[in-house]
Amino acid sequence: MPPADSSATGSIGRHGVLDEESREWLRCLATPGRGASSTAERDQALGRLHALLLRAADAELRRRSGPVRVEGRERDDVAHQAADDALLAIISKLDGFRGDSRFTTWAYKFVILEVSAKLGRHYWRDAPVQASDDAWERIPDRLGADPAQRTESRELAGALRRAVSEVLTERQRRVFVAIVVDGVPLDALVAELGSTRNAIYKTMFDARRKIRAHLVANGYLDDEEPEMA
Repeated sequence: MPPADSSATGSIGRHGVLDEESREWLRCLATPGRGASSTAERDQALGRLHALLLRAADAELRRRSGPVRVEGRERDDVAHQAADDALLAIISKLDGFRGDSRFTTWAYKFVILEVSAKLGRHYWRDAPVQASDDAWERIPDRLGADPAQRTESRELAGALRRAVSEVLTERQRRVFVAIVVDGVPLDALVAELGSTRNAIYKTMFDARRKIRAHLVANGYLDDEEPEMA
C-alpha cells in the first residue's frame, strides 16, 4: 500500500505530521529566503507571537502570586521581559521544534521557564532575613499540634532537626531547610542553585524519605503515619 498523502494535514515533522497552524508559524517565522515570503510577513508573525507570549507570561505571573509578590507596573515589566527573552530563545531554536505538540504549546514552555527564572531572581533581590532557629521552633505549630501535644511535638521537631543534620547530604539539607524551614519559594531556590524544578522535587523526595526512615527507626513516628515534611 502506498504511503498516505500528508499534504492535507501538514508537513512531516521529525516525529510526526505537523498541524496546519504549526506549519504556518514555522513558515512565517523563518528567515526571509528560507521559507517566509517577506520580511514584513516575518515581522508580523514575530509581533503576533510576542503578544501570545506576553499574555501567557502575565497569566503565569498571576497564577503564581504567592510568596513572591509582583504586582502592578512591576508585574507588567517582568511579563514583558519574560516575553522578550522567550521570543529570542524560540527564534534561536526553531530548528529544534520536533512537532510533538502544537507550535504554540512548545513556545509557551519557553515563557514559563522565563517567568520562573525571573521570579526566582526577584525573590533574592528583596529576600527576607531568614531566621532558621525560630523557624525550627515553629514547626510543631505548622504541623497543627494542640497545646496538649506541644511538648511531644517539640521533641519531634528536635529529632527532625537532628535527622536533617545527620542523615541528609549537604545538598539535600540545603534544599530541605530552604523550603521547609525558611519558606523559600521553589522558583527562588531553582534560581539560587542553578537547578530545575524537577531536580529540586527529586531532592526533596529523597530527603523526606531519609528523614522519615530515621524518625521511624528511632521511635518518633509509627511506620503508618504520614510524612512529616
